[in-house]
Amino acid sequence: MSSKEAILSRLRGAATPIAHAPHGWQPWRGADDSARRERFVAGISASHAEILTVQQANLARDLAAWLDEEGVTHLACGQGGRWQAEVAAASAGRSVLTPAGEFSGWKDDLFDVCQAGITHCAGAIADTGTLVLLPDGGEPRTLSLVPPCHIALLAASTIADNLAGLVEGGRWQQAMPTNLLLVSGPSKTADIQQTLAYGAHGPSRLLVVLVEDC
Repeated sequence: MSSKEAILSRLRGAATPIAHAPHGWQPWRGADDSARRERFVAGISASHAEILTVQQANLARDLAAWLDEEGVTHLACGQGGRWQAEVAAASAGRSVLTPAGEFSGWKDDLFDVCQAGITHCAGAIADTGTLVLLPDGGEPRTLSLVPPCHIALLAASTIADNLAGLVEGGRWQQAMPTNLLLVSGPSKTADIQQTLAYGAHGPSRLLVVLVEDC
């Protein structure tokens, strides 16, 4: 009997594997909108994200005030987002890069000049404190990955319990997104001594503008 045959013989003669009991884990579910929001804010804040809560009617004013306070004069903003008009109003008087055409045509300004990139969120996951972005031609993913500060506009009504709930609510099973970004805080890395450093591979700051839209 060859070695291979001997191994197969032992496998065939082995006892039936022990059946594993089903796991007891269940995805997190919030009791209401308030619970979802509280868990999301706690989760993403623990990852060093900053939160700016605004009323939808005051979005332009409050965002402009934050930009003024932080001294942000050069922005990268996409096109086609829900609050495009409010972003334009908040950006008035500043240098604004609007990506268009080949990436090589605006890459240098994005990397070397822009202090912040503004994007809209498709939703958020309360369970893990995670933003969900669906980049496209209007808002390319580089806006959230390159500038030192990422400003993410999030409608409070779009915070879901978990990823499965987000998929169901967005009916993604009918048209699955081809490009999905999950963001749980500013860019960070750690060396062998587990010392965290922020901004090594992307934005060192993440501002979540939580828009009360209900």
